[in-house]
This record gives sequence, C-alpha cells and structure tokens, in this order.
Amino acid sequence: MALICVDVAMRTFLNKPISGVVEFVALSVAGFVFLQLPSAIANRRLLRAEMFIEPLEERNPRAAAIFNIVFWLVGVFLFWKILVWAWPDFTKAWSTDEFAGAPGAYMIPVWPFKLALIIGTFIGLLQFIKLAAIEAGALFVTRAKTTGAPLAAKGNAGLFTSLVFLTAVAAFLIFMFTGDHRPINVGIYCLFGMLLLVFLGMPIPLALMGMSYIGIWIARGGEINALNTLGLAASSAVGSYEFGVIPLFIMMGVVLEKADVGKDAFQVAAAMLRRLRGGLGMATVFANAIFASIVGSSVASAAVFSRIAVPAMVSHGYTKRFSVGCVAGSSVLGMLIPPSLLLIIYGLVAEQSVGRLFIAAIVPGIILAATFCVGIYLMAVFMPRFVGAPRPAEDMAAMGAGEMTVKLAPIALLVLAVIGGIYGGIFTPTEAAAVGTAIAFAIAFSRGRIDWKIFKSILLETGFVSAVILFLIVAANLYTRQVALTGIPTKFADWVTGAGLDLTSFLAVYFVVVFLLGMIIDSVSIMLIVLPIMLPVLDVLDGNKIWFGVVTTIAVEIGLLTPPFGLSVYVVKGVLPKDFVSLNTIFAGSFPFVVMMFLVTVLVMAFPELSLWLGRL
Repeated sequence: MALICVDVAMRTFLNKPISGVVEFVALSVAGFVFLQLPSAIANRRLLRAEMFIEPLEERNPRAAAIFNIVFWLVGVFLFWKILVWAWPDFTKAWSTDEFAGAPGAYMIPVWPFKLALIIGTFIGLLQFIKLAAIEAGALFVTRAKTTGAPLAAKGNAGLFTSLVFLTAVAAFLIFMFTGDHRPINVGIYCLFGMLLLVFLGMPIPLALMGMSYIGIWIARGGEINALNTLGLAASSAVGSYEFGVIPLFIMMGVVLEKADVGKDAFQVAAAMLRRLRGGLGMATVFANAIFASIVGSSVASAAVFSRIAVPAMVSHGYTKRFSVGCVAGSSVLGMLIPPSLLLIIYGLVAEQSVGRLFIAAIVPGIILAATFCVGIYLMAVFMPRFVGAPRPAEDMAAMGAGEMTVKLAPIALLVLAVIGGIYGGIFTPTEAAAVGTAIAFAIAFSRGRIDWKIFKSILLETGFVSAVILFLIVAANLYTRQVALTGIPTKFADWVTGAGLDLTSFLAVYFVVVFLLGMIIDSVSIMLIVLPIMLPVLDVLDGNKIWFGVVTTIAVEIGLLTPPFGLSVYVVKGVLPKDFVSLNTIFAGSFPFVVMMFLVTVLVMAFPELSLWLGRL
C-alpha cells in the first residue's frame, strides 16, 4: 500500500514515478498468497460448503474424520506437486540471475519471490499433514462430541456412508484412469465430480484443483502436462499488478469497520427517515448503501449493521424477523454498489475494465436500494404482523445538516478518491484501492480507533481473507485451463446455438444455474466455476460482458440469502447473541429481499441500458 501511494504521489506531484512498482507488486502477490495460506489452512479458513459435513461431524465425528482425512490428503498431494514443479523453477531463477525489468533502468531479482512460494507451499503441506493426523486421531475417540454417548450407540450409518464414499472415490479413479474417454467426457465427469466433492465438504479450491489435475492428466495423456499446468497456475495465476487490488480493498473494508463509519451512516439515515413508516428499516438500507460505496463487502456490511441496526429496530417495536431480514437483505448492496469485490473478480476473470464495471453497477445498485426501501414501506403498510408495530424513533437524536455533513464527509472523501479517481483516469483500480486504504487508516487514526492490537488484527484478517480468495482464483485458473482443454465451453456453445436459444433464454438458464449453486457455495466460488463455461457462450450470442457482469453479480448475491448456505444469514446469526434469533427466522425475514432482488435482476436483464448508459457519458 505504502509503495503504491508513494508512487502515485511522486507521479502526480513531481512527475517522477518509481520505476518497477508494477513489476514488484505483480511478483509479490503469489508469494503473499502462499506465505499466508498455512495460517488460513491451520485455522480451517478455506472456503467449503458445510451442509453435509457439519451435521455429520455432530452426529458421527469418526465418520466425518474419514471424509476430512481424504480432503486433507488431497491438499497434501496438490501441495507436494506444486513443490515438485516449483523447486526446479526456483533453482533455475537462482542460477541464471533471472530478473524482471530492464538493464540500466531497474532490475528486480525473481528468485526471492519464487522462494517465498516454495516456503509457503512447504509449510502449507505440513499443515495439511497435521490436519490429516488430527482427523486420524479422531478415529480413535470413543465418546461422541455432542452428547458423550458411546459412538457405537450412534449407529453405523455414518461409518457406512464413509465406506461408500471411499469406495466411490476408488471406483471413480479406476474408471477415469483405465477407460478410454474422449476429452469432452473427461471434462464433464470432472465437473460433476468437483460439484459432488464441494457438496460433501471438500474445501472448494482443493476440489477445483484436484479434479482439474485429474482431468488434464487424462485428457492430455500424461501427468507431466497436469504438473506443468498446476505449477503455472500456482506461480502466475495471480502474478499480475491488477490482483493487488483485492487485498487492498479488503484491508480498506476491515479498517473502516474498525473506524465505526457504518455507525455514522446509520445515525444519519435514522435521523432523516425515523418518522416514516418502516423508517429504521429504510435507514438500514440507506446506511448499507453508503457503507457499500466504500467497503465493497456484503459480509462486512452484515456484520457491522447486525450490531448497530438490529438492537435499535427491535427496541423501537420492529419484529426480530423483520429486523434481521433488513440487515441480511440490504447487506447484499455491498457486493453491487462499487467498489465491489465481486465486480473486481469478475473483471479479472472476464478480462474487462474494473472501472467500467464499477460505473455500470451504480444505477442498478441505486435501483436495488430504492426497491428495498419501497418494499419495506409496502410491508410496513400491508404486512404489519411481519414488520411489527414500530414506534416513531423520536427518541433518536435529531441531527442538523452540519452534523450530517461532518459524519458523512469521510465517506464522501473516500468515494471521491476511489470511484472518482478511477472514473477520472487519475488512478488505476489498484492505485485507487491503495489510496483509499491510506485514507481509511487516516480516518481510523483520527478517531482513535487504531492501536497496536487492532492494527495486528487488521493485518491478520486482511491476510486470511485475501489469501483464501486469491488461492481460490489460483484454483479457478487451473480449472479454467482444464475446462478449455476438454472443450466444454465449445460444446456448450454448440448446444446453445443448436437448441435455438437466444440471449434471453440463455440468461434464464444461467440464472437458474447460479441460483441453485448459490444454495450450496459462496458467491466468489460460483463466479469462478461458471464463468469459464458461460463467457464463451455469451460471445457467441453477442452479449455485452459489462452488462453481464452486473447481472451476474446481482444473481450471485441472491445466494447470500438462500438456504442452506446463505452466508450473510450466517454472519448475522454469528454476530448477534446466541439465543437472540434462529437461523430459520433470519431466512424468513430475508425472503422478501430475495423476491425483490429477483425482480431487479429481471429488470436489468430486460433493459441492459440501465447498466450501460452511465458509462457512455
């Protein structure tokens, strides 16, 4: 962050940019990911679907341990293969003095960055071995975790399920490696195998990488091709300056959460809307929209406003169901209103301008927020039992225009710096993220919200989240290569055109696929799984990729509110006191927002100009 900010300042004020910043950041990203991964692995932070494995761990820990041992051994295998590829690559860079840059201008040795990848991969390998050993030890536990009853009393159903799983894995591998399969069939088998492993609870990046490795091995007729592709994905998939934007925006969001910016936004919104029917619900939406304009994370929004808005709404007579539904439902604005982490990832995967995507999402984001507010008002009028009997929030302090301006000034400054800087051509997205993060730290320090302990927690949380997301992108890069090698996008495009599907019909199919996947896996994973298959079809149908990115983001975000995954719902549940509200109640409270999101998705699909006209000005 500091290096990029200094480079921006030197370029802007002295016309003397620092040579090599772009190359240094690009080289650093992969090493950063793999150095941080061991900690994420040890803390079990890798993304996974838990609707199967979590109940199994509660009912029969020994059976679940068998599943987890297989999962962690896949990680051991993959990280060992990365080491096998990376070590010769490192020794070559060391012996030949490989560098990035230009002689006489600047020269950056490459070997330290390759060494960082090796060190991180080796420690990650040890962590996977440790996790597998822990699970192996669980096989000898004689008492159930939850009740203390002997495991034998739990029955043998869980162990039978584990035996079936092991048999199925062995049968699949035998079938794949002994059969004579066409590449397209290999791709299809691996796709369904990957989805099944994700459902069973294998960490999503391991499922993507494991099945892709097998697919490339078989489709290309040799392991050496799979090994080289895996190594290239690990070393270069995120080896670009543009990927530096992800940890920087994540850090900015974490800092602003600590700085209580969300609380200021809610207080201003509540002061403005407190006398309206459903006013505090609308204030939650309004504050979420403001917070989203600087943070770009639905999870952060859900966490912040669960603490701020829910107690205020319940104390003023709103039902718990409606209160938590407003927070969970409006939190999705964090991934649509720019700067949005999902839009950044879409832009990197689809090779589209992140700045243009940000501009394209502004109007749909405003429409979605306005739809939520109108929906809340209508629910307050026509569904009083659902909303409750709220009292006007007269006890909440009135606020003059001057005080509102003071509270919103930091937010306005950040929006101007980040969005204005990108749209005005002053900053690249990565530079805007660095400048925004620096401003966020300045705001937090000025409010006395940062001490050494909080600073360390900011660095740790940024590292965890960034490493998990970037490692998922590495896995998706390998998956994309496997999908391309086996010809799935081409065959799917041929099927779409052969079936006579137009763009509207394709979008309907696409929405259903995304909606169903949203029930079991997170938003980022959905994008990284479906886009490599769907984007080539969009090209055949002459669809606009900027508009498609906005449609995809809204559709994917619905999954944050739908069971059983519903990440925003789980965040709200986790932040609130343990017995305050049930998961089912939060899902029920969120349902009206799912309906409204569906309507807005259809609207943006039907009228692409809603997302495109602003970018043409």
